[in-house]
Amino acid sequence: MRIAVPDLISNSYFPAVAAVELGCFRDEGIDASIELLFPVDAAYRALAAGEVDVVAGSAHSALAAFPEWQGVKLLAAQAQGMYWFLVLRADLGAARNDVAAVRGKRVGAAPWVDLGLRRLLAEAGIDLGEVEIAPVPGAAGAGTNFGLTAARALAEGTVDAFWANGMAAEIAVRSGTGSVVLDVRRGDGPEGCFDYTFASLAATATFVDDDRSRAAAIVRALRRAQALLQEDPERAAAVGERVFPPEQAALIAELVRRDVPYYDAEIAPRAIGGMNRFARAEGLLEGDPPYEQIVVAG
Repeated sequence: MRIAVPDLISNSYFPAVAAVELGCFRDEGIDASIELLFPVDAAYRALAAGEVDVVAGSAHSALAAFPEWQGVKLLAAQAQGMYWFLVLRADLGAARNDVAAVRGKRVGAAPWVDLGLRRLLAEAGIDLGEVEIAPVPGAAGAGTNFGLTAARALAEGTVDAFWANGMAAEIAVRSGTGSVVLDVRRGDGPEGCFDYTFASLAATATFVDDDRSRAAAIVRALRRAQALLQEDPERAAAVGERVFPPEQAALIAELVRRDVPYYDAEIAPRAIGGMNRFARAEGLLEGDPPYEQIVVAG
């Protein structure tokens, strides 16, 4: 089974990576591998084309390849809530939760990921004409690790800010080049932004219908990985040593320790309702598909 992730050297989709590396899929009788495929819309298009079996990415981005949620199913949540950070250059002196600090700035963000920031800023009353939100220079191609590229661009001054994963934020903060302005999971941003999206596992409806027991086994493998990491976040370090460069491997256990409170595979109706409202506001969705159409029944 091929699992596509849009950013590998990251904490965002680490539960899926850990489920492979800690043997959770193997214990369910599934021979699974992780494949880096950036950006996330390309991963979902590969899913639609039958080139991968599962996408471990941002849930709302399934709409890039499956309009109106037709033909795709969300199996489980890797973690709860929108999980990207807004990081500005440290020398700009922006205060925590000061959304207005982005005015006049160049903000790097990946395709489809950027939509979460755009909606957040609009809800916060920021005129998007005052902000330049664009791909990070050098972030292109199927093998791109976006977070690392974003952190490097901030350090080099090719962007003033980025909207990216916790690994990118940690690198920027520890190096002294960046400061966190928004951390949505921990209460920053306008009301409702937590539920714009979340990290999910998704498969085609055909995949699920062909073998419900296999779909259930995938969810059990993910739940087991989440439980192992909650029990001992240091397990992430061993996984990181096999998958990440040394510098990022040294950081992943701490990032996972911060994330484990959000490790819950359940997809609540509230999360789907919030995501669909966000998707309609961004022009990604016209209707209001019911929860049962989008999420595999437990």
